[in-house]
Amino acid sequence: MEKKKKILFVSSEMAPFIEDSPVGAIARFLPQAIQEKNHEIRILVPRFGVINERRNRLHEVVRLSGINITIDDNDNPLIIKVASIPQTKMQVYFLDNEDYFHRKAIYNDDDGSFFEDNDERTIFFCKGVLETVKKLGWAPDIIHCQGWMTSLIPIYLKTLYKDEPVFRHSKVVYSVFDKEFDHCLGKDFARKASLNSLLDEQLSCFEDGDCVSLQIGGVKHADAIVQVASNVDPNIAKHISDKPCIRHSDDACADCYSDLYDQLLNTAV
Repeated sequence: MEKKKKILFVSSEMAPFIEDSPVGAIARFLPQAIQEKNHEIRILVPRFGVINERRNRLHEVVRLSGINITIDDNDNPLIIKVASIPQTKMQVYFLDNEDYFHRKAIYNDDDGSFFEDNDERTIFFCKGVLETVKKLGWAPDIIHCQGWMTSLIPIYLKTLYKDEPVFRHSKVVYSVFDKEFDHCLGKDFARKASLNSLLDEQLSCFEDGDCVSLQIGGVKHADAIVQVASNVDPNIAKHISDKPCIRHSDDACADCYSDLYDQLLNTAV
């Protein structure tokens, strides 16, 4: 009998908690399809303020809350909440923080302007994910990152967290979607993302703070790639060519993903 794999799905959006998007739709159905192949899954997403806690029955997981995520010497409390998806056996963990996520919008204000702190929200979420998994004490075989807000997780896994026991044997997959935003996270994004621990050259691919830069960073440090985008920017594509890669398809979707995970784990040293 095939050994159960532990798959961690990290997504910036997920249906049905927020309105449908390419990321959210895949984030909803892929984990269930993989779980139905008799694998163990966990799902982590941001708790954006548009997510109705009462309607979705979110409640705090006290044993996982209480971590502080430090960005630019500011301590930001991490609160973990959980909810179940109706008609499934799936639980979703939500990463919350009053300053970063208690607003009735996702990435843009009422005028359509990109939130000025989207850089820190991204850093908070990526580090918060890894700290949460450490606290869970659950060692994932595969960590699958979907959406631009997850793009720092691959580099953090290969640097700051590479010696953590729960991540020592983890392989990371990064999904490339069509361009997800047209703004910039600011000239200080790479410096803040260093968390006072990484060198400038390690984060140089992120320094422009635009969507292409984030996708390059995610691709460059991942072990395998899923191409969801209909067209991939040439600057991103050149970092994909030497990695295992599949194209997302709604047909036989779970089989393709499962084969990719197997390929990664079977070639692990």
